Amino acid sequence: MQRSALIILGCVAAVLATAVWFAASDADASSNPNATQSGATQASNTSALADLSKNKAENSNANSNPNSPLSAEGQRNRQEQLVFWQGRYERAEQVYAHYRDSTRYPPESHPISEHPDQVRPFATIKEDTKLRNAKGDVVAGIKLRTTQERVFASGADTVKLTVAAMDETGALLPITITSAEARSLAESKTLTNIVQVPLVFDDLGQGADSVAADNTFSTRLAPAAQGFAGYAGTVRVVVKINAKGQEGVAQFDVVYSPEVPATWGSVREALEAGSLNLYVKAQVKKAGRYVVSARIDDANGVPFALLQFNDEVAAGPAEFKLHLFGALVRDKKPAFPLRLRDVDGFLLYPDRYPDRAMMARLPDVVHTTARYSTDAFSPAEWTSEERERYLAEYGKDAETAKTNVDRLLAK
Repeated sequence: MQRSALIILGCVAAVLATAVWFAASDADASSNPNATQSGATQASNTSALADLSKNKAENSNANSNPNSPLSAEGQRNRQEQLVFWQGRYERAEQVYAHYRDSTRYPPESHPISEHPDQVRPFATIKEDTKLRNAKGDVVAGIKLRTTQERVFASGADTVKLTVAAMDETGALLPITITSAEARSLAESKTLTNIVQVPLVFDDLGQGADSVAADNTFSTRLAPAAQGFAGYAGTVRVVVKINAKGQEGVAQFDVVYSPEVPATWGSVREALEAGSLNLYVKAQVKKAGRYVVSARIDDANGVPFALLQFNDEVAAGPAEFKLHLFGALVRDKKPAFPLRLRDVDGFLLYPDRYPDRAMMARLPDVVHTTARYSTDAFSPAEWTSEERERYLAEYGKDAETAKTNVDRLLAK
């Protein structure tokens, strides 16, 4: 009770003091014009403080009540946030869908339409370039046309090379081969013996040359038989030609390895766990990581799938498993029987050059499968720990963005 009485007395005293102060101020103002102006300024400041307090109160009420109308600036901010999160949600959905669809099949079994450069892996490499002289300068009005069977070769592999010259209309010109040679290239600072042997390009319609006197000169590089049997690296073929009195140079590079790490055997097939597995047998001479690629055509000859094997293999009898995924068959519905063709493989050397030793090519159709009903294959998507983890993260991004969109639309 004593404390309450003291508080009341204090308040009364403060009120009386304030009244006295205002009375004195009024008396001063009547005798001093400047005092009147000062009082007006003070009143204005008091009013501004009152307005600010009012605005804060309104903002506080608006924040505590989401249904309160927003100011024009608040509406603009809300719209900007909505546009941002809608864009983020759309992008997150696209990323999720793209990753989900692109990983529906395992890495070793995909539509060959996704790898157009792998449809015809053994096609001859053709190139048209400007003719250049020994200094590297362009010879005006003459183009060079070259073909090369392959870039990588091993063991007894041979490589057909052709060279021709054309005018600006594409017509072949008569040429003379003034010299041609194959030489080894030093790939490191290690001292090695340089191999350099002459080659013969001709246009006689014999040996490597298909048609006589067609102005296309041909040769067949056989590294193992031409002095490169103990060499692993790039073999460069340099051909000097003369066309319309102009000298020029053509070059070819072949990456050669003398060893053949494994040889092929037969093929067996098995329908396992809703997928078709094609096992290509091999006799592995040197253990290591092998990379094998093969193409699948349907019964009508339409390219369908690219199958790949990439794994460590021990020396001795082995099988390279080529996995035709069930969902891929269910989705694309190829006409059976299927045809396995154009198989190639190599032993990978990750820390040296050349980085591979090639197995012999298996061109054309290697194996024809039995006929299967599409219903025999599983429609299930491929799954792995990594895929599920990525899908969960991408899904979380999309869900976060959607939550923010819904929150802003609800305001």
